[in-house]
Amino acid sequence: MWHDMLTLQIPVVEKLLRTVLIYALIVLIFRLVGKRNLAGLNTFDFVVIFLLSNVVQNAVIGNDNSLVGGAVGAITLVGTNELLNHLSVRYERVSRLLQGTSTIVIEDGRPVTENLRRLALHPQELEHAVRVQNGDDMSEVAIGELASTGQLVLTLRPEEQSANKADIADLNRRLDAIDSMLATLMATGGGRPRGGA
Repeated sequence: MWHDMLTLQIPVVEKLLRTVLIYALIVLIFRLVGKRNLAGLNTFDFVVIFLLSNVVQNAVIGNDNSLVGGAVGAITLVGTNELLNHLSVRYERVSRLLQGTSTIVIEDGRPVTENLRRLALHPQELEHAVRVQNGDDMSEVAIGELASTGQLVLTLRPEEQSANKADIADLNRRLDAIDSMLATLMATGGGRPRGGA
């Protein structure tokens, strides 16, 4: 029993290569399929993900059911993932190659239909994503980008944006100036009501 559990049944190099190659294949598949699957998984996407691990399992493990073989595969998988994440953060070209770039899906309040078609996104899904981010309508959006992570990033039109700290500070300065002018008018008698005694 212990012998079967601890003895590799295929060479270590083959185990490493199998794991790295299947990892690379799955990364390539998801890269080609695109950001749409990352943005929101539908029922079909969940089915694919559940079945995908079972489909590629034998390609990763080969004829090796040993504990050591599983450990080698797991360490290789996690190590490869960490290496690629590190390279993606450190080098912009690697990041673009592995993760892609953002895609504009809303421009000037209207969906960019060519990009939606390429990403296999329905305008209704886009409207829903705008509402999830507290928007009322797509027409409020100046630019909407689907990031390489699958997240929808919205920039509202200036007239639709909420006040920021700078806007509030500017408003407070103006109110202070008005208060100062009123105080000056009252002190000089310019603010005395008409028709008085």
